[in-house]
Formats: sequence, structure tokens, C-alpha cells
Amino acid sequence: MQIAIVLFEHCTALDAVGPYEVLSRVPDATVHMTGAGRTVVRTDTGRLGLQVDTTYAEIPEPDIVVVPGGFGQRVHREGSELHEWLLEADRRTTWTTSVCTGSLVLASAGLLAGRRATSHWLARADLAEYGALPSDERVVVDGKYVTAAGVSAGMDMALTLVARACGVELAQTIQLGIEYDPQPPYETGSPDRVPGWAVELLTSARSLFV
Repeated sequence: MQIAIVLFEHCTALDAVGPYEVLSRVPDATVHMTGAGRTVVRTDTGRLGLQVDTTYAEIPEPDIVVVPGGFGQRVHREGSELHEWLLEADRRTTWTTSVCTGSLVLASAGLLAGRRATSHWLARADLAEYGALPSDERVVVDGKYVTAAGVSAGMDMALTLVARACGVELAQTIQLGIEYDPQPPYETGSPDRVPGWAVELLTSARSLFV
């Protein structure tokens, strides 16, 4: 199984690394950190670099594609090398997936037209501009397309994907192995459960996230 996790400038680190932690533990799978060139890309905070080890040209037929989000995805919604590779790769993938605003890259390529999909809550409604059907679920599966809500939801997506592709027992074993047992200190992970000031603050800083 060949898995391509896409990297680009100003992607969100956990969008890529979260799924990597899960998918890299699938037996007989090879995970490629994939991008336009073998270089280090800076994540959206500018403080962390991630290494691209496989170019788009070197993995034309991945079985699974994971597209992260982050404000860097804006330049990949049309006409980029990522767009071109994604359209070709998707013809042969078993699963095409995204985390956070990575779903906007899939949607802008026409891959989610008429399909249910999710994204970061700040950008979820934008999916409709590309013909997708926005959902507020944390992970959405529609055919071979699996989309995750914001950032941390990428790990939920990856575990869902492993269960679908390799069986529930493997997914459960991987979840235990990485001790993914979320117990957040605050119930503020959704805009439906937080004070209005927090929503307003993040909405005003939208460009830093999406």
C-alpha cells in the first residue's frame, strides 16, 4: 500500500503528522511525504519544517492520498502542480482524503461535487462554493472520499480509514498503541460549546487558520 501525505508551504503540521502517526503503523504500507520538490516546507506557524521525501512525479499512483489544510492551501485551489497531480492520482486511488481545509483543495478540483464533506468550522460553508455538501460531522465518508474537520480530527479520520481499508481490529490496535484517548481539559473544541467571544476572536483571525 502506497500512501501519499501531501506537504506544501504553510500547511498545518498536525494535519499531516496526525494521520502519519496512524497510517505509518499499517503493516506493508509505505508512507511518502509528498510535494512538488524534495525540500523542507515551513508549516503555517513558520516555526516548524517538514521534509518532502517523494515528489509528485515519483508517486503517480498512490493507493491513498491525504491532503492537509492550513492557509497555504489557498494557492492550491486552482492551477497548481498539486492540483494537476491530484486530478491524475485520484483516478487510481482507493481512498482520497483530507484534513481541515485540505477538503477545499479536493473540492476546488471538482472531486467533491455532490458529495458530503467537512472541513474546519471556520471554512466549512466554503465547500458549497465548489458544489460539495457541507457537513458538521467530525469525519465524513462519501464513497472513496474521506474528509476530516479541523486539525486534530485528522487522527480520527486516519483511524476511520484504517478500519475501512484494513479492518476494525487493526484500527483499534493502532489507537491503543499510540494511546489516542482524548480527554481535553476544556469542552471548547466546537463553536457550539464555547462563549461567543471565543468564536468572534477566531473569526476575526480567520486568515491565520484557513
